[in-house]
Amino acid sequence: MSGPAERSPKRGMCAAILALEGVALALTTPVMINLANVPWRTACWVGLGLCVACLLLAGLLRSEIAYAAGWAIQVAAIGLGFVVPMMFVLGVIFALLWGTAYFLGRRIERERAAAYAAFEAERS
Repeated sequence: MSGPAERSPKRGMCAAILALEGVALALTTPVMINLANVPWRTACWVGLGLCVACLLLAGLLRSEIAYAAGWAIQVAAIGLGFVVPMMFVLGVIFALLWGTAYFLGRRIERERAAAYAAFEAERS
């Protein structure tokens, strides 16, 4: 019963987390420039680069490689805490949200597949 029109809960939840994280990472750019005294070019490359990476990955989540890159983004966001200490907290929060979306989404997909299989077996 599952088909191409069926939406993946894992992909939807992870894409939402990446989109929100992209906004938060973009907003670290002025913080790095004004509070952490990071040169503006470096801050733009890091903050806006991570933002663009999040938004691109949100659209590429059809592949498992994109999920691996999503985990790398989480590590980078936490690592940004060495420049902007508040990012240690925000990075961990987003990593927990990402992990929850990833593992809960996988579980929902697995249980949905089992339910469809049981339904099809019952119909036959």
